[in-house]
Amino acid sequence: MIIYDYLIAPFVEFGFMQRALAGSLLLSLSSCPVGVFLMLRRMSLTGDAMAHAILPGAAVGFLLYGLEIVPMTVGGLVAGVVVAMGAGAVSRFTVQKEDASMAAFYLISLALGVLIVSLRGSSVDLMHVLFGTVLALNDEALRLIASIAGITLLTLAVFWRALIAECLDPLFLRSVSRLGTPVHFVFLGLVVLNLVGGFQALGTLLSVGLMMLPAAAARFWASRVGPMCVLALAIGAASCVAGLLLSYHASLPSGPAIILSAGVVYLFSILSGPRGALRARVRHHRHRTA
Repeated sequence: MIIYDYLIAPFVEFGFMQRALAGSLLLSLSSCPVGVFLMLRRMSLTGDAMAHAILPGAAVGFLLYGLEIVPMTVGGLVAGVVVAMGAGAVSRFTVQKEDASMAAFYLISLALGVLIVSLRGSSVDLMHVLFGTVLALNDEALRLIASIAGITLLTLAVFWRALIAECLDPLFLRSVSRLGTPVHFVFLGLVVLNLVGGFQALGTLLSVGLMMLPAAAARFWASRVGPMCVLALAIGAASCVAGLLLSYHASLPSGPAIILSAGVVYLFSILSGPRGALRARVRHHRHRTA
């Protein structure tokens, strides 16, 4: 009975918890595998920058139409594409590296987005845009997230081998195939798309957390890309369930609770994973004493 009251009842008795669970699980299904590829490409901070980059477009949608899903989503997509292309152009045609240009663009985007939201909205609206409201997901938002998940999984299935090849050796892929550059832009499109989907539930500041923390944790348990993606998905789903339950029982903000749950798994993986710190020290000690 206690197990039912604490673990099951919130999702059975309340419709908002059911929608929050469905939305967060769909986000895990789509964004966690993308996070694995983002991590393997050593582009984790790029994902964080892109999460901030969508803010001005979403803020313009909010300024014109209020908290309507479609305008904010379209605005976020446009802003994300513009920032990605702008940062890429700066790094290609100037002496500045891509990480520096991306950092500059995302800082400008973040400041501009906060300013635009502040022109019309209150501090509550700003918090909604920055941190999301997973407990307030409606059917329209769920349909959007489900569509993004379907597009992401289909794209990953079609370009799976090319994505893995580009992660491991992008120069080799470009030398033997013309898919290198198109696959790179397809992947950036998936990143932006999933960040826009995550923005609906977790806001611009936390949407990248569900993408990267489960992927980073899975890295300590698996070495192959396929198992890593599956494990990241499982960690993301478990973090969503744990975070929502923690939010419900302890009256905590749901988005941060989900990300902190994933953070706990990440810290545990650092210490206890087969590829983590403790196992590495044990192997090193055995090698020295052998």
